[in-house]
Amino acid sequence: MDETVAEFIKRTILKIPMTEMTTILKAWDFLSENQLQTVNFRQRKESVVQHLVELCEEKRASLKDAALLDIVYTQVHRHQKMWDVFQMSKGPGEDIDLFDMKQFKSSFKKVLQRALKNVTVSFRDTEENAVWIRIAWGTQYTKPNQYKPTYVVYYSQTPYAFTSFSRLKSNIPLLGQNFETHNPTTPLQERSLGLHVNMDSRIIHENAMEKERVQRVTQETFGDYPQPQLEFAQYKLETKFKNGGILAEREEPLRCLIKFSSPHLLEALKSLAPAGIADAPLSPLLTCIPNKKMNYFKIRDK
Repeated sequence: MDETVAEFIKRTILKIPMTEMTTILKAWDFLSENQLQTVNFRQRKESVVQHLVELCEEKRASLKDAALLDIVYTQVHRHQKMWDVFQMSKGPGEDIDLFDMKQFKSSFKKVLQRALKNVTVSFRDTEENAVWIRIAWGTQYTKPNQYKPTYVVYYSQTPYAFTSFSRLKSNIPLLGQNFETHNPTTPLQERSLGLHVNMDSRIIHENAMEKERVQRVTQETFGDYPQPQLEFAQYKLETKFKNGGILAEREEPLRCLIKFSSPHLLEALKSLAPAGIADAPLSPLLTCIPNKKMNYFKIRDK
């Protein structure tokens, strides 16, 4: 097995929570039941991952196999992605079959490979009459980056395809061209819809203008460069209740300690708003860390 494939598989498995490990590996359907039974999933995660990578090496896993594992992981964690929807529609008198999955896969791959020399396209069918497509982008001179893919979900009985948010803006028109090729006489309509209670809860729709605002505010706050390495920040709060009630009569202030920790805290904070986990801008108490060059803070009433 190629070293890059081994590293790709290792990184993907490391992302999988131990509580989901066997479920995802079984859904991947690459390692046999007998092989999985040889793994002691009660060990430390690093040991489990090493054993699984060795099993993949024995079975000579390919880049395609590694990409399928990544798709399975993303399917389970699809709620962590931000999605846009493309609509393909027929014009008057057109006789184009939007539901021909074989034709769709073939044309989708050909269009991308004609437009871009170095691109990896992987497909995985699901029981929900949908096909998941994983696109790893390269350039004319560089190999595809397997760690910044774009995902497309196409439901065969609908004219809709959902695409994950991609920071590689220059490649978005290629997806548009792809959908136009599948239905060449009708211009692509790209819609960013607000979340509706009757929509499929597996799909997260977002407003395009809001997404642009969040990206702009995040870049203004954190800059367009890697953040300094920091593993934790700690906040001590001392405050008194002033709105009446039993706690307002207490002489001693209420004290609490809040600690944020991550292998790369500032990068994690930077990703919160774009991921839809927090509003933008973040609190100055969080964004001031690099400027103040501190990670211990004490917050008191003025």
